[in-house]
Amino acid sequence: MGAFLAKRILATIPVMLIVAIIVFALIRLVPGDPAAVIAGNMATNEDIARIRTELGLDRGFFAQFAIWAKGLVTGDLGQSFFFKKDVTALIAERVGPTLSLAFLTIVITVLIAVPLGTLAAWRHGGWLDRALMGFSVLGFSIPVFVIGYLFAYFFALRIDWFPVQGYKPLSAGIGEWIRHLLLPALTLSIVYVALIARVTRASVAEALTEDYVRTARAKGLPESRVLIKHALANAAVPIVTVIGIGVALLIGGVVVTESVFSIPGLGTLTVDAVLARDFPVIQGVILFFSVLYVLINLLVDVSYVFLDPRIRY
Repeated sequence: MGAFLAKRILATIPVMLIVAIIVFALIRLVPGDPAAVIAGNMATNEDIARIRTELGLDRGFFAQFAIWAKGLVTGDLGQSFFFKKDVTALIAERVGPTLSLAFLTIVITVLIAVPLGTLAAWRHGGWLDRALMGFSVLGFSIPVFVIGYLFAYFFALRIDWFPVQGYKPLSAGIGEWIRHLLLPALTLSIVYVALIARVTRASVAEALTEDYVRTARAKGLPESRVLIKHALANAAVPIVTVIGIGVALLIGGVVVTESVFSIPGLGTLTVDAVLARDFPVIQGVILFFSVLYVLINLLVDVSYVFLDPRIRY
């Protein structure tokens, strides 16, 4: 296991290097000049040229990348053009709301999707199974921001159960923390539930056709134990895999959801940075999300050993 973890961690280095190069290049291909945005509409060409020199944008592509890459080695992501702060400090300030939203979304999703998919597989062809398939199609069809606005309108504006926007840290109390994050988390979890519930249904349905399930039933074991101990346990590997893959959907949804509910997290920071053409912030946030995604997939790989004893690294 130790050798496997070492190899996987070392393998992330070239992955992160490729991600850094692609992000750095793509951002500079996007139309728009950060210096012109900072200077304003009344600025002259001389003003814009002076700001470009101050920001180091007058250097060549490879020179700019070399300076940024040198900072990455020491953990320095550069300084924001717009906020005039270190990118590392900005990410540290905004990471709390984003991780809180992601954590609550994953908890809600797993608590809903796994039991729902398991019951749908158990009652294959029944009304719950058909309802799940319809919900899956609906969940993938409606954009996240539409769901967010609908939830905000009905649950925040009409019946006033939850605040329409804002964020309270966990230090303010778990009640207020959940109250401010529940609507955004439910908004994000719709697509996630549709994905995981469908995969759970397919995996458990396949496991229910195996010989060990028929043997367990022939021994007279309770149906609940057969369903959980034998079918769901043996279907855990593909379910955990799709949970890890779904983190990519979660990261994309966070940007939209935080904007809808005015949550001061990394998603809102990304939107502000894109509008201001703040290259260092965009690069830093995307790189942070990439590292997070790679680490989550590493944890998923490690979990296979505990979910299925037959797997050895």
